[in-house]
Amino acid sequence: MMRVGLIGWGAIGRSISNLWASRLGEAVTLAGVCVRPTQLESARASLPSEVRILEDIGELLALQPDHVIEAAGHAVVASHGELILRSGCSLYLLSVGSLAHHELRACLLRAAEAGKTHISIPAGALAGFDGLLALNCDHLHSVKYTSAKPAHAWQGTPASRNHALERLTERTVIFQGNAGEAARLFPRNANLAAAVALAGIGFDRTEVELIADPHIKGNVGVVEAVSRSSRLTLTMSSNPSSNPKTSANVGASVIAALRNDAATIRFV
Repeated sequence: MMRVGLIGWGAIGRSISNLWASRLGEAVTLAGVCVRPTQLESARASLPSEVRILEDIGELLALQPDHVIEAAGHAVVASHGELILRSGCSLYLLSVGSLAHHELRACLLRAAEAGKTHISIPAGALAGFDGLLALNCDHLHSVKYTSAKPAHAWQGTPASRNHALERLTERTVIFQGNAGEAARLFPRNANLAAAVALAGIGFDRTEVELIADPHIKGNVGVVEAVSRSSRLTLTMSSNPSSNPKTSANVGASVIAALRNDAATIRFV
C-alpha cells in the first residue's frame, strides 16, 4: 500500500482530499496533511479521523510516507524540497515554476539522487505531456504555450501594474517571452509554462504568451509543438477553482497520477 503526505490546505489541497476516498480507495493511504495553524479547524472538520493533521513538515516526514504532494507554493519548495527528497520521499510537485530557478533545480536534483527518490509533475490544468515527450525524442524544434485567463485572475501580478485589468474590454496580451521569464514573473499563474518547458525544449527556448481575457470565465491552455515528423496542437479549457489563478481540475490530475503510479497497468 502506498502512503502519501500532503502539504497545503488551499484550493488544491482541499480538492485533492475531497476526491481521495472515491477515486483512490484502499490502494493509496493519505497518512497526514500539513496545514497552517489558521487552517487546523477547517482540516479537522473535513478530513477523516485517521488522517494526521500537522503543522510541521518534519512531523509529516516522521510518518514515513512514500510520497509527498506539494500544494503549498514556491516558498515551501525552496525551504523544504531538499529535505523531503533526501529523506526518501518522492515529491509530487505542483509549484513547477520553482524549477525555473537553476540553483534550486540543481539542489533538488542532487537531493533526489542522494535520497534515491524522484520528482513527479502532474499534468495539472493541461494535458498532452506524453505527446510532447515523444516529440522531444524526434528532434523537437519549437514549442509555444499560451495561457488565457479572466482578467481578474491576473490581479496581484506584474500585469496589474501595467494594465487596468478591471477595465479591460478585449483580449489583451500581458506577457510575451520565454518560459523561464514567465515562471519567475508569474509564479502563481505560469506553473504550466514551466512544466511545458521541462517536458520539451527548456526554459529559454519555450515561447510563452499570457493573456487576460474579460470575455472568458475559465482558464484556457494551448500547446503548439513541432518536431521533425510531427505537430502537436492541444487546447484544454477548465473552470477556475475557488482561487481564480488555479483551475478546478488540478486536484483531479494529482489523484490521476497517484492512481497511475499504484496501478498494474500504467499509462506512460
